[in-house]
Amino acid sequence: MNVLAFESSCDETSVAIVRDGREVLSNVIASQISTHVKFGGVVPEIASRMHVEQINAVMRQAFNDADLKPQDIDLVVGTMGPGLVGALLIGLSAAKATALALNKPFLGVNHIYGHVAANYISHAELKPPFTGLIVSGGHTYLIDVDDFVHFELVGQTRDDAAGEVFDKVARKMGIGYPGGPIIDKLAYEGEDNLHFPRVMLEEDSYDFSFSGLKTAVINTLHSAEQRGDTLKHEDVARSFQDAVTDVLVEKAFRLARERGRDTIVLSGGVAANSHLRRALEERGDEASIRIFYPDLKLCTDNAAMIASAGYYLYQSGQSTAKAYATPNLGLK
Repeated sequence: MNVLAFESSCDETSVAIVRDGREVLSNVIASQISTHVKFGGVVPEIASRMHVEQINAVMRQAFNDADLKPQDIDLVVGTMGPGLVGALLIGLSAAKATALALNKPFLGVNHIYGHVAANYISHAELKPPFTGLIVSGGHTYLIDVDDFVHFELVGQTRDDAAGEVFDKVARKMGIGYPGGPIIDKLAYEGEDNLHFPRVMLEEDSYDFSFSGLKTAVINTLHSAEQRGDTLKHEDVARSFQDAVTDVLVEKAFRLARERGRDTIVLSGGVAANSHLRRALEERGDEASIRIFYPDLKLCTDNAAMIASAGYYLYQSGQSTAKAYATPNLGLK
């Protein structure tokens, strides 16, 4: 089955064609980072306008790269949320219009399902059940995955998402946007010597909270500035990143133990963070738990992951309503 997918939930315009949920025939991504960098973050209205400008060209390139014609498509899917409303509307409208023109079935896909499915593309052997850790600029979720279409939301951030905090800390440090890759690189040359808090919340909680950590970093930087002291960016990056990583890793492994899972699957934009990957792998070796994460190009938003998720949802007989927000996932 050839699945044509559209993704426009934030600042990447992407169209992909994926066969049988795993084989990527094309995955075209038009990034807007160079436009938004001057603002230090994504401007929703600008993102929406750029999606309008790029979507048709990106779709044509996806067909060219796959060497397929429109009539070769069996299913059309599109991201329905969560995401920026205006941005989502562009890709979703294009997906529905294409399905109507081709007289093909359409399925709306939850963006979070897509991030999980990115691992199915990168790892042919991966199958549920497993513990899922989804970490990005807009989301931080801990889920228990029973099969390809049924997830249970166990924990989520109560305030800022982990990736969002990376960007905000980087902005305060004045080191550029997006902050994640820059902090990851700086951290290799630094030491965890600033003792930022590891916020675990209640003893049995799987939720996350990164707002307090963000405030602690900002206050530390501000205090040093007031005193005329200079903190090494490398030490700030390492201390902050270790504080985020320690919490993510601890809760993911605790859930895996509780549910008897022998696999943890990492996904989302922050899945590209090398320190987080290494921390999970080191802990996984100790606990005999397998660790999976996507190829770097599949960590950030892309349509191939939406195509993969859409394929499994369609094969299960899901409708758009159910596929978008399965009740036990709790995402709307």
